[in-house]
Amino acid sequence: MPERFARRRHPHALRGMAAAGIVPPMSVIEFARPFVLPDFIEPLQCLPAQPWRCDAREAGHPQDVQIAAEVPVALVFNGISHAVMMATPQDLAEFAVGFALSEGIVEQAHECRDVEVSTHGAGTPEASCTVQVEIPPRHFMRLKERRRALVGRTGCGVCGIDSLQALDLRPERMQVPEWVGSLDAATVLRPFAELGERQTLNRHAGSLHAAGWATPAGELQDVLEDVGRHNALDKLLGRRALAGQLGKPGFVVMTSRTSYELVRKCARLSVPAFATISAPTTLALQLAREAGMQLWGLCRPPTALRYV
Repeated sequence: MPERFARRRHPHALRGMAAAGIVPPMSVIEFARPFVLPDFIEPLQCLPAQPWRCDAREAGHPQDVQIAAEVPVALVFNGISHAVMMATPQDLAEFAVGFALSEGIVEQAHECRDVEVSTHGAGTPEASCTVQVEIPPRHFMRLKERRRALVGRTGCGVCGIDSLQALDLRPERMQVPEWVGSLDAATVLRPFAELGERQTLNRHAGSLHAAGWATPAGELQDVLEDVGRHNALDKLLGRRALAGQLGKPGFVVMTSRTSYELVRKCARLSVPAFATISAPTTLALQLAREAGMQLWGLCRPPTALRYV
C-alpha cells in the first residue's frame, strides 16, 4: 500500500524534523493528512557471518550481524521514471526532494507536490521502492527535454549519461557570504568529532556514508545516511529544504571523498563550503573553484586541508 503525503510536505519528513529537533512551520503541520505506512523494508537486515582471525586455523562460531539494505529506488516524476538509484530504504521522501533540487529538476522544495513512497516485495530479494513526485508542467517539460535514464550503481554519479557533452561541468559562480572567510580548521573539524556518533545505521553495519549540516560555528545539526554518498547528500539537502532551512548559513560535511557530483549538487544550491573526511578529485577542485566554493578535505582531527 502506498504512503501518500499531503500537498507539499511528507509526514515522514515531519518525523525526521522532530527527530532532528526541528519545529516545522505551521503550514507543514496544517496540511499533513493521515497516512498509511507501506510495507516496510528495514534499512538494516540481520544475516549470519563467520568471524575469522589471522592467527586461527578455523573460523569462529557463526554469528548474526547487521547488514545495510541496498535496494533499487525508482524516482518517478509526473508518471515518468527518471532515475533508478541503488539506495538505503530510509528517508526516501527527503531523497526525492533533494535529488530534484540538486539535479535542477525543480527550483524550490514546495514544487515537489504529492510525494508518494511505495515499496514492493518487502522481505524478498526483489525488494524495491518507488517515489512518485508531481512537479509543475514547466519543469516537467524541461525534464523531458534533457531526460536521461540513470540506472545507477551505488556511488555512481553519471550513469546513464550518453555523451561527454551531457556532463554539466560549468556551475554558476555563487555569492559567497562573509562568514565563509572566517572558517578555520578548528571550526571545520568540530562537526567531524561527533559525526561518527550520529551515524546510527553505520554504527551497526559499518557500510554507510553520512552527510551532515554544520552551522558557521561548526555545530553539527542534521545527519542523513545512505550506502551511496550522493544519495546521503540528496537526503540531507531534501531534509533541509523540507524544513525551510536550506538557505540558512552553514556548510556540508561528509564521510566520503569529494567527488565532482557532490560539489556540483552543492554548487547548484549555493552551499558555500564543503568538507569531507577523504580527499577531493581534480575535477571536484575545478568545479569548486569555478563555483567559488570553499573546499576542505582529509578532515581528520587534529588536521584538515583547505584546497580552495
